[in-house]
Amino acid sequence: MRTVAGGAARTAKAVTRRRTRAALAAVPAAVALLATGTPGAAPAAAAPGDVPDVVAREAHFVPPRHAEPGDGLTYDTTLVPAGAGITVVEVAREGTTSVRLGLSGLRPGRTYGAHVHTAPCGPDPAAAGPHYQNRPDPEPPSADPEYANPENEVWLDFTTDDRGSAYVSARQDWRFRAGEARSVVVHEHATMTHPGAAGMAGARLACLSVPFE
Repeated sequence: MRTVAGGAARTAKAVTRRRTRAALAAVPAAVALLATGTPGAAPAAAAPGDVPDVVAREAHFVPPRHAEPGDGLTYDTTLVPAGAGITVVEVAREGTTSVRLGLSGLRPGRTYGAHVHTAPCGPDPAAAGPHYQNRPDPEPPSADPEYANPENEVWLDFTTDDRGSAYVSARQDWRFRAGEARSVVVHEHATMTHPGAAGMAGARLACLSVPFE
């Protein structure tokens, strides 16, 4: 039985990897967001003395049971299919941070929530911890709009186009604290803003570990 089970797992992984080649074909264009946020644009030259800190991660989503180090994790293969692609780019300068997100291979014409979280991804969707907050809410878990808002957190909600792709960015007038921002989580729906539910966006559908600076 172990031989049969092992063969099935290898076949499932092989299918996922084949799908990935097609899904990731559109993802490298998202790296062009480094300069302008426009897909396909060439990165602009940095001004003298203005060299940013840059972190870029590119991956595809795989169910946790088939994942290898560096893969994104999908917890819901209906809304985030295995093989869908993701690119995350952080561009940080003194006192400011831009986070840019590109995705491909998702459900077309659908709105998702997305945020920067405090811990790396794991097989359990809860492993990524809460949202990163510039001013931490003293009474977590945070659902207070004073703390759970797009100025104090990094919100990257997006709506996919008719091909299932999306590009979105967020700019903050602060830098991440060292070691305290470690992933991007894709959520079930757009982020809510009203008291008692602020920052909530439904189930955690997928996650990519990112060593933000």
